[in-house]
Amino acid sequence: MIEKKYCEILGTKILVTNMAETVDIIEKEIEELRGKYICVGNVHTTVMAHDDAQYHNVQNSAAFVLPDGKPLSVYSRKHGFPEAERVTGPDLMLELFARENGLTHYFYGSTPETLAMLEEKLRAQYPHLQIVGMVSPPFKKLSEEEDAEEIRKINESGADIIWVGLGAPKQENWMYEHMDKVGGVMIGVGAGFDYHAGNIKRAPMWMQRMSLEWLYRLLQDPKRLFKRYLATNTRYLWLTRR
Repeated sequence: MIEKKYCEILGTKILVTNMAETVDIIEKEIEELRGKYICVGNVHTTVMAHDDAQYHNVQNSAAFVLPDGKPLSVYSRKHGFPEAERVTGPDLMLELFARENGLTHYFYGSTPETLAMLEEKLRAQYPHLQIVGMVSPPFKKLSEEEDAEEIRKINESGADIIWVGLGAPKQENWMYEHMDKVGGVMIGVGAGFDYHAGNIKRAPMWMQRMSLEWLYRLLQDPKRLFKRYLATNTRYLWLTRR
């Protein structure tokens, strides 16, 4: 097992890591990670976990929480972990897709149209990539029988990594509920499917370096994201002011 260090931010244990180390952990510890899940944390999810005891438990029950949002890695560096770097969900996907490591991939979430575009782009860019399933679940809550069928399909596919793109907090709750039920490791990547399908553009690198990716997202979808970013970003700054 690779030794891991964590920085606690508002009660959530955030892994102190970088991209190369994260990929190394997933590849080398894939057997130990089966049935577990990895959260990709940001300001929004960290503040939600601070305010909601149930979601706090979901976050801290993960195998680990990655610092997707740059403010989390910045906080870690300021609090005794100078080696802490940002590891975004979309970038982690590409790093693992590029590796010819024999791992198999299953995609759960988004719409059939997005999954079709995603598959087309991934197969063109990564001919070696082993995609063993792509499922767009219904938006309604599944019955026990329907959920059991989804689990059966995932497990029969033999997937090593189940990418979950349901958005927070739905994807984290889904992964928590399916812990030890699936045979692979679940990784919640939010809008990762949309990014790589081409539905959403990533912020320019200069904005990412300045922790302004949230602003770029806000400008693309102000109606949906304005309240979320205004509330959670302000609250995060207040709660971590010391």
